[in-house]
Amino acid sequence: MNAPLRRVAISVLVLFTLLIVNVNYIQVVRSEELRADPGNRRVIYEEYDRQRGSIVVDGTEIALSVETDDDLTYLRQYPQGPLYAAVTGYYSVRYGARGIERTENDVLTGDDARLFTQRLSDLFTGRDPSGGDVVLTLDAATQQAAMAGLEGVTGAVVALEPSTGAILALASTPTFDPNLLSSHDAQGVADYAAGLEAADPDPRLNRAISDNYPPGSVFKVIVSAAALSSGEYTPDTVIPAPDLLTLPGTSTTLENFNGSRCDPSGEQPLIDALTISCNTAFALLGIELGEDRVREMAEAFGMDGEGLDIPMGTVGSSVGDIESDAALGQSSIGQRDVRMTPLQAAMVAAGVANDGTLMRPYLVDQLRAPDLTVIEQADPDELSEPVSPEVADQLTEMMVSVVAEGSGRAARIPGIDVAGKTGTAQVAPDVPDHNWFIGFAPADDPQIAVAVFVANGGGTGGDVSAPIARRVMEAYLEGGGG
Repeated sequence: MNAPLRRVAISVLVLFTLLIVNVNYIQVVRSEELRADPGNRRVIYEEYDRQRGSIVVDGTEIALSVETDDDLTYLRQYPQGPLYAAVTGYYSVRYGARGIERTENDVLTGDDARLFTQRLSDLFTGRDPSGGDVVLTLDAATQQAAMAGLEGVTGAVVALEPSTGAILALASTPTFDPNLLSSHDAQGVADYAAGLEAADPDPRLNRAISDNYPPGSVFKVIVSAAALSSGEYTPDTVIPAPDLLTLPGTSTTLENFNGSRCDPSGEQPLIDALTISCNTAFALLGIELGEDRVREMAEAFGMDGEGLDIPMGTVGSSVGDIESDAALGQSSIGQRDVRMTPLQAAMVAAGVANDGTLMRPYLVDQLRAPDLTVIEQADPDELSEPVSPEVADQLTEMMVSVVAEGSGRAARIPGIDVAGKTGTAQVAPDVPDHNWFIGFAPADDPQIAVAVFVANGGGTGGDVSAPIARRVMEAYLEGGGG
């Protein structure tokens, strides 16, 4: 063989080898990645040939598939679409899957390894293959109350069962209709998606778990927890509470809400400082405790910058950078770089409510095979123990005072002691404040913990968010929850 032919033969051999390597890399190494890609419409078309499992709340299907006469055998429907959109997400031939539709896709399509026996049985019996069901922890009445309370505002509500971490409500507004994204009308889907893309604020953003915000005074619960856990403070310990505070090493002054006075004497018991949400008292308290104690307590409650899988992914919450005592003072009232998701805020309330033990939040109660046998049952899991039962009792006493006598009066429920904390967070000059409320009820036997966030509500946490929290807690308790 002469030299030119030899070079051609070697080149062909190299190219053929590279082709074989590439094919194997795609089919073996990247196969799962490509199959899971929401833009892989071939996989989606194959999935539309089988009946997708349902997503269920309180025995009712909130997402189901119905047979059609068009090219796609099944159509995904959401009977109460906007009510549960933040949880279900959508299942669209054009835009793939989001929310629970995505995170539990393998069960819903029937591809989960635990459903192999079912698939094998379908093959031998000739039954049409179908997916399994996902049963959620949500309580329908609580979810409805949350969405009703948020009507007309931008915000989020998260409600938890303190003893288990089960998510009872997860609401975000503005919302959208997943039916209009799952439709088989390609142009209609594209038009609706374009409208969502142009909307401000974006209805597709799950504000409960996918963004974080300055929490304002709800962070004072964490600072209180750090103080009480140090053994140097009790609810009755008198702390400085000046009308105006010049932050250490600066000429910057910090005042109380609307320039109000916390106490004529310039000092007050810790429980009173939390009851009326005294800014100067908590700024000084945080500085006295030091960054390490404040940060360690925040991280013990979950504010470590890391997200959770519930199973949908969440963004993290954190205290942020603290480079000086002045920054620590501002951070201690939930400002500066402190950021919380509404889920994290609900976790703070739930941790106090559950005698100081914080349970890992979860949204899926059961996974079921098409024959309704349970293939996975949720097992509540302890996440951390941020405070002792004794400190939790002291925090509960202080938070009950907030609702009974202080800034959280609008959360009161007749005949039931409610524990809570309001928050009003400054955002930027000439931008309306964010409004928060966290709490739980009944205070002596907590069945539900809740966080309400209203973006740029313009009022206070006490007058904007606390009434929504009351409605949510009442809905659960009146429905026999817990």
